[in-house]
Amino acid sequence: MEDTIIRVEHVSKLYGLNKAEAAKLMEAGATKDEVYKKTGVTVALWDVDLEIPRGKIFVIIGLSGSGKSTMVRCFNQLNRPTSGKVYFEGRDLAEMNKKELLAFRRNKISMVFQSFGLMSHRDVLSNVAYGLEVKGVPREEREARAAEVLAMVGLSGWEHQSCAQLSGGMRQRVGIARALANDPEVLLMDEPFSALDPLVRRDMQFELLQIQGKLQKTVIFITHDIDEAFKLGDQVAIMRDGQIVQVDTPQDMSARPADDYVRAFIGSADKSKVLTVRNIMITPTSLTKLTDGPAQAIEQMRKNALSTVYVVDERLRLAGILTIQEAIRAQKEGLAIRDVIQSQVPTTSPDALVADVMPLAAEAAYPLAAVDEDGQLKGIVTKASVLASLI
Repeated sequence: MEDTIIRVEHVSKLYGLNKAEAAKLMEAGATKDEVYKKTGVTVALWDVDLEIPRGKIFVIIGLSGSGKSTMVRCFNQLNRPTSGKVYFEGRDLAEMNKKELLAFRRNKISMVFQSFGLMSHRDVLSNVAYGLEVKGVPREEREARAAEVLAMVGLSGWEHQSCAQLSGGMRQRVGIARALANDPEVLLMDEPFSALDPLVRRDMQFELLQIQGKLQKTVIFITHDIDEAFKLGDQVAIMRDGQIVQVDTPQDMSARPADDYVRAFIGSADKSKVLTVRNIMITPTSLTKLTDGPAQAIEQMRKNALSTVYVVDERLRLAGILTIQEAIRAQKEGLAIRDVIQSQVPTTSPDALVADVMPLAAEAAYPLAAVDEDGQLKGIVTKASVLASLI
C-alpha cells in the first residue's frame, strides 16, 4: 500500500450565516447555486474525501470557483473546515494547539504562491533564507542552505541581486527555493506558473519535475490547465462545484473518464503526452519461435493474413522480424529462421509516452515492438493504434 501523508475525510467549507440550512439542502441534493440563492451561503467545499500519497506530485484541477484553492488551504489550516477532518501523518490538524500548528507550518509544509510574494527590500539570498531566519537558524548555516537550494533551481550567481532585477520565471524559482529551504515534507503550489508566459511556464514545469526527481517531496499542485496537470501529476483530482469528481492517474483518467464532465474537461488535453505505449499496444497475433521451421512461420502468416511474423526465443524475447519473402527463400534453400530474420528491429518500452514514439512509428517499415527491460515482447504498436490514441 502507498504511504498516505495527508488524508481528508468528509471535509466541507461553507461561507455565510445559515450554514445548517445550507448543509441540509446539499444533503438533499441541491446544487451549489441553488443553495446560494436560497440561503446566501457559499459552498466552497462539500464532503471531500482524498488520500494524498507521500513523495508524489498530486495535482488538483478545476475551473475557477471549483474549490481547489480552498481545498489546498485546508492542508495548512489557513482555511479551517466547517465540518470533516484533515489528517497529516495520522494526526488531526484541528487538534493542534497554536504552538503545534505554528511548528507544523514552519517545519512540515510550505507554500508557493502565484504572486511570488518576495520581499523587495531583501536580495535573493535573504529572501530564500527568510524562513530559516524566522526559525532562529544561525546566519552562516541559513545562508549556506539558501545557496544550496538556489543552485538546485538554477540561480547560482544571483544570490545578492535585487528581486526587482529578475524575470518572472526567475522570481518564481526564488519562491520555490524559499519553500524548499525549510526542507518541508509537503510543498503546496497554488497555480504557481499561471502568470508566466508559455515558454517560461514549460521550463518551470521541467524544473519542478527535476527537483521532484532529486528530493522526492510530496507536492500538491493546483492548476486549471489540463495539459499541465497531466504533465506533472502522478495522480490528478478533478473538482467541480466544491466536490471531487474523479481521482486517478493521467493515463487511467484519459482511458476511463468517470463521467461526461471529466470527458469534456480532458477533451482538449494532448493525449499523446499522457498515454503510454502500454495503453495503445496490441497483442501480436503472428508469432513464431527461433526453433520453428520456415514452413511453420509461413503458416502463421497465412492464418493471420499477414506478410510478416515476429520471431521470439523460448523465453519470448524478441529476436527479430521475418518477412514472407525471406521465409520462402529459407524454405527453398534449407536455411534456418535465424539465418534470414531482420534482427535490427525498432523497439520501444511499454512505459514510453506515445508522443515520444510517434516519429519512430511514422518512419518504421513495420509496427514497433514493445519490449520490457529483459527484451520480452509485450505487444506491438501500429501506425493505426498511434493515430487512434489521439482521437
